[in-house]
Amino acid sequence: MKKIVLLISSLFLGYGAQAQDSTAATPGKFTFSGYMDTYYFGNFNNPKSQSNLGLNGSLPGNARAFDQKAGQFGIGLIQAKATYTSDKVDAVMDLAFGPFADLGNYGNNVALLGTPGSTALAIKQAYIVFKATPKLSFTAGQFGTHIGYEVIDAPVNYNYSLSNLFNNGPFYHIGLKAQYAFSDRASLMLGLVNNVDNIVDNNKKKGVIGQFFFSPVAGWNVYLNGIMSNEASAPTSTTPSVSADDAMYQLYDLTTTYQITSKFMLGLNAATGSQKGDYQNAGGPATSRTWGGVAGYANYAFTDKFGLGIRYETFDNKNGVRALTDATGAGASVNSITITGNITAGDGHVLLKPEFRVDSYSANKFEKNDGALTKSQATLGMAAIFKF
Repeated sequence: MKKIVLLISSLFLGYGAQAQDSTAATPGKFTFSGYMDTYYFGNFNNPKSQSNLGLNGSLPGNARAFDQKAGQFGIGLIQAKATYTSDKVDAVMDLAFGPFADLGNYGNNVALLGTPGSTALAIKQAYIVFKATPKLSFTAGQFGTHIGYEVIDAPVNYNYSLSNLFNNGPFYHIGLKAQYAFSDRASLMLGLVNNVDNIVDNNKKKGVIGQFFFSPVAGWNVYLNGIMSNEASAPTSTTPSVSADDAMYQLYDLTTTYQITSKFMLGLNAATGSQKGDYQNAGGPATSRTWGGVAGYANYAFTDKFGLGIRYETFDNKNGVRALTDATGAGASVNSITITGNITAGDGHVLLKPEFRVDSYSANKFEKNDGALTKSQATLGMAAIFKF
């Protein structure tokens, strides 16, 4: 591992020396963008808690990643993103505020200065891209994960509510990665990161991330993604028995999209993961457990202003290794179907997303208004998104 770090560092420093000796490049350009979203979803179970999360609604174990409120209006996320682009260097400063920002950036809520919380919680992404050659680049800082089909940004996803694959996979990483483009239809990314979803590394070992992209034909994109990271807490004076060799986290992911026509697109996301021990509870049993899921997507644009998307997903966490659980806290599996409309208004700056979703668990998960338990819930509502 030390040799890999030294190799990447030497390449990084070598490029820096080369850049200083090169002639002045074309002046760069700043752009500023962002969005905000708000929503209302009614839950047909009419739960007293006004929650879409399930009976035990506190993390972990929730049934929804972000749209957690039922029968009440909610604010999602407010983003302010500044980007600098030039021939040799790109930089991204991506700040996020609001309930969804807190949920998506939970590992950043640390007492860096000895007081509860930190301004680091507002950092969604902050990274620099050094372009060594037209084909080779290096990225350093905090960046969104390469894993999965969906992202945190509501305007980018076709569906408003996020998949179980997204909810149970990594959100972001902090580290250094290199990307090489073999052509406009194939590229490879490799990198080193601290760990999964946390601004502070909990041991001395580094995680390895990778992505291979290829496009067999025009309109068909395929991404093969992976991450391996030791997530165990290092031994301390209070936990001397904890070993950093007992919590290996591995996740392998396939994401692919095929734009069949200008109006019709299909997508697929499949992932399988394993985990030795319990990195969320230091000192847990050093046994290897697995989880996985598949989600299929179909989107059709009827006009320039209206489209419809359907997502079907199955996710298996019966081994109880990830956060998806039933009402008792035991591991569970779930099948979900989501139907989302996309309406463009306000000169293209406003997106309206009416959405119907059904989640069906393998065991009781949700509360009803009379206090009884049920395996499924259905929600109906709409999200409004302003982007610029």
